[in-house]
Amino acid sequence: MRDQGLEQAIRTAGGVRELSRLLGISQPAVSNWKRVPADRILQVEAVTGVPRAVIRPDLYENPFMEAPDLDPIERARADEYALLSMLLWRAPSQDLLGRLAGLKGDASPLGMAHLQLGIAAAASRPRELDSDYFRLFIGLGRGELLPYGSYYLTGFLHERPLAKVRDDLIRLGVERAEDAREPEDHIAMLCEVMSGIIAGSFASDAVDDKAFFDRHLKPWAGRFFADLETAASTDFYKASGALGRVFMEIEAEAQALPA
Repeated sequence: MRDQGLEQAIRTAGGVRELSRLLGISQPAVSNWKRVPADRILQVEAVTGVPRAVIRPDLYENPFMEAPDLDPIERARADEYALLSMLLWRAPSQDLLGRLAGLKGDASPLGMAHLQLGIAAAASRPRELDSDYFRLFIGLGRGELLPYGSYYLTGFLHERPLAKVRDDLIRLGVERAEDAREPEDHIAMLCEVMSGIIAGSFASDAVDDKAFFDRHLKPWAGRFFADLETAASTDFYKASGALGRVFMEIEAEAQALPA
């Protein structure tokens, strides 16, 4: 029997077939779910609009956007990682573009990056972004960019950096979905996990955000986002790359400060 969060996501999407189409996975894969896998939560939230706390209340029982005891800076960091994850899991829907178009910014580098992403989202169309996403990350055989820690750190996929990510995910109690096609060192997955660690969404505190960042993002994520900024053919993905690059620089500086 499916849980209530999955049932609501399916109803909102218009059925199992439509949800699987929006997620870019097979219909049988979704049909076999009992609940939304942990590494699909932000994708399902992005394509359906159903809040993550409804999709998986066991993981988001006290969502960071409503948690009164979460420091505002930490809430902003969790939000930023969640945003980057949504930008990189798949090409955005028209609904997500509409929400991103409302982004505002201040005169800081991060604020300006938000503003540019909002402007780009307002001027973008899903079909154009589908094409750029396919060229960048999928391609005929492989995409122009390979958004995996193993590749950036060793030049090959499924190497030691992936094994280290899997070790930490086990310690956090995160299970790999049976239908998952992407290795867990995908940049979107790592950003999603960082968001959850900061928000306190995992049952285990065996790995803190500094350790996870230092091990799995700091060595390569900044280079990836800089490459995305350069390789993208649309303003939307150029702005996404710029946002990620600026945020990774801020995170690296902040994590280097003495506790």
